[in-house]
Amino acid sequence: MTWNSTMSSGYSSLEEDSEEYFFTARTSFFRKPSGKVTVSKDVEKERELRTEFSREEIRQKIEQYNMLTKDHLKMTLNPTGVYTGFIKVQMDLRRPVTVRGGQRGAGGARGEEAFYLPRGVTNTLHISSNNTVRQVIVALLGKFTVADNPAKYALYKRYRREEQVYVCKLADGEQPLFLRLVAGPEDDTLSFVLREQQTGEVMWDAFSIPELRNFLRILDKEEDEQKEAVIRRYQAYRQRLLEAQREVRGSS
Repeated sequence: MTWNSTMSSGYSSLEEDSEEYFFTARTSFFRKPSGKVTVSKDVEKERELRTEFSREEIRQKIEQYNMLTKDHLKMTLNPTGVYTGFIKVQMDLRRPVTVRGGQRGAGGARGEEAFYLPRGVTNTLHISSNNTVRQVIVALLGKFTVADNPAKYALYKRYRREEQVYVCKLADGEQPLFLRLVAGPEDDTLSFVLREQQTGEVMWDAFSIPELRNFLRILDKEEDEQKEAVIRRYQAYRQRLLEAQREVRGSS
């Protein structure tokens, strides 16, 4: 399995019981509704749950997919039955990541530093139908030289059904390219998002000592910036009050 990346283009190549939420178009959180569904929705759900297709069905789906795609990111069926194609993954990381530095420190080891990756950046990966969610996560982290444990991250699928947008965590063994093929090329129908694991609380035990120190440095920097902002705000208030006092004294 090989993969390579180009930072400028956002393109990478990777060859070889989920948690589900949903949102309205206004992104408000709701509980999943319960109740009887129509027969047509049951049939649709059964179609979505299919995880295997015959080679002829795959060939037909790839032809239909390539006819519908608008960005020239087409799929290719190999003689072995494995097919390759492209997926786009949006980076939605809220916490800083630890990145391997380019300079080597004492003993020849590369230094590490923590910083925030820009949220909303989309990366394009070239993968095969054999590649799993876990392999995609590892490839994305490798592209940015992220030194963090891949187990800290999860890949989510976001899809629209009627007027609701669902966000569902994918299992490590699922195959994103198969999901892309079944859903079609439209991002509104299905898109992928990389996020931190949603455990409710931060699992600090999973971080190394250098990572924790980097987090503390970032928090100290943010705290200093907030203090400076508050001081500037009240200095401006004080200046306006002094000017108002001088105006009142001058008019009396």
